[in-house]
Amino acid sequence: MARSRRPQVYRPERVDGSYDAIVIGSGMGGLSTAALLSRAGRRVLVLERHYAMGGFTHTFRRKPFEWDVGVHYVGEFHTEGTLPKLLIDDISDGSLAWAPMPENYDRIVFPDRSYDFWAGRERFVEGLSGDFPAARQTLQRYVEVVDSAYAAAMPYFQHKALPPILELPARPILRRKFLRYSGRTTLKALQAFTEDPRLIGVLAGQWPAYGLPPRQSSFGIHALVASHYLGGPAYPVGGASRIADSILPTIETSGGTVLVAGAVEQVLVRNGRAVGVRMAGGQEIPAPLIISDAGADTTFQSLLDDDTRGRLGWTEKLAELGPSTGHLCLYVGLAESAEKLGLQPTNLFIHPSYDHDRSVRTFATDPEAPLPLVYISFPSAKDPSWTERHGETATVEVISFAPYVWFERWEDRRWRKRGEDYEELKARFSERLLEALLEHVPETRGKVAFHELSTPLSTRHFANYRRGEIYGLRPTPERFRAAWLRPRTPIRGLYLTGQDVVAHGVVGALYAGLVTASAVLRRDVLKGVRQRAG
Repeated sequence: MARSRRPQVYRPERVDGSYDAIVIGSGMGGLSTAALLSRAGRRVLVLERHYAMGGFTHTFRRKPFEWDVGVHYVGEFHTEGTLPKLLIDDISDGSLAWAPMPENYDRIVFPDRSYDFWAGRERFVEGLSGDFPAARQTLQRYVEVVDSAYAAAMPYFQHKALPPILELPARPILRRKFLRYSGRTTLKALQAFTEDPRLIGVLAGQWPAYGLPPRQSSFGIHALVASHYLGGPAYPVGGASRIADSILPTIETSGGTVLVAGAVEQVLVRNGRAVGVRMAGGQEIPAPLIISDAGADTTFQSLLDDDTRGRLGWTEKLAELGPSTGHLCLYVGLAESAEKLGLQPTNLFIHPSYDHDRSVRTFATDPEAPLPLVYISFPSAKDPSWTERHGETATVEVISFAPYVWFERWEDRRWRKRGEDYEELKARFSERLLEALLEHVPETRGKVAFHELSTPLSTRHFANYRRGEIYGLRPTPERFRAAWLRPRTPIRGLYLTGQDVVAHGVVGALYAGLVTASAVLRRDVLKGVRQRAG
């Protein structure tokens, strides 16, 4: 499959003429918003501070290896008739190919045994019923409820796109059902199904996919993730960077542009209205619409002047919700192909205990305690085009979470210039993650040719999240109750998109693109998407 051409590097002279909108950030939310606006004939400029577009969908290389940084698998993008597939096909002209994950897509591992999650609702229930014979009806009810919560989320998302005059009266009707699910913690919701702490621990075993253990997370986000994968997930053929590559031509078709390595320093506001942006080098670019995919916290804390920020009150609201967790990722390169090593695409969620909250609390107070989780992903085993592109090599990602506060004292130092003590801390975490890989995937022993660790400071540096958070705002019940968290901001002409608007992750950010584009255009953008699909 031919790749689209890459975006250009920002230079002042490459800002060509006038634009209908400027999008800050090229993550899934920014690109999908830009593409949907382009479908409506708007000329959009996307400005990305990183040297690669795509946000958490981009990949990076250390020759001959390549890793994704956030797309480990997605659900529904390859499944006909689903809204995610309809949307991704529309903004990419159907140019993306997807490789289905194996039927056993996730393995939840505990010290005493492991449990497999199987694609298909009936197969999922059947598989776990073998581990919990008395819980078949409980599991069937659980699947029904997470699917109901997923369905209830759609009207909840839609209300965010409504203009203020319509949103207020429609709010109770469109939000009520989803809030019944999202207003409870995952633990409380699971305890309504079963009192078995082992079964609760297994069903909550995917909590790293949304970043909060069950006592803290909203059951709404748990249900969105669980239901999303039940039909069977997939991986983009050609790697995660193909997602952004495929959307770029749609933006360019209407005269739009994506420029990378171009950092926006400030959103320009005059008389309560956004009128453009100022680049780090001083260039001012005017536009009547500014759409930020930089995250709600970054937008209001870093991209607005002090006077504007102080008058809005959003910083206090955002502080109450709080940022999600930081993470560690060990990027591992292997000197043999996944096929020869026998590596399988199945993801591993490895937990030290069935009590996830206790594991997180213990580690947060003692960095020498067992890691609260280890997630292992095999991108080269998931991508059928890997060997053609990278030869007889393989890659693995080994992920855990870590509080930002452990790294805070180095935050003002430059990337790769943070000193020996920082490198020593990284080396200790690298060794622990590598030990977990060798223990649980012994096929990799003796085959590790390269490894490199990212920390929350890496996320801060590349993604511009102030606290190194990977999932934006914390997915708590309070976050989903926040009716003010919508695309429209108190500043006229300034909109938000991305995972803070709807929900985290690739699909959440894709939905945010739909919601934000609908809010900007003041019409049902999904209707146009369906019409184009025929």
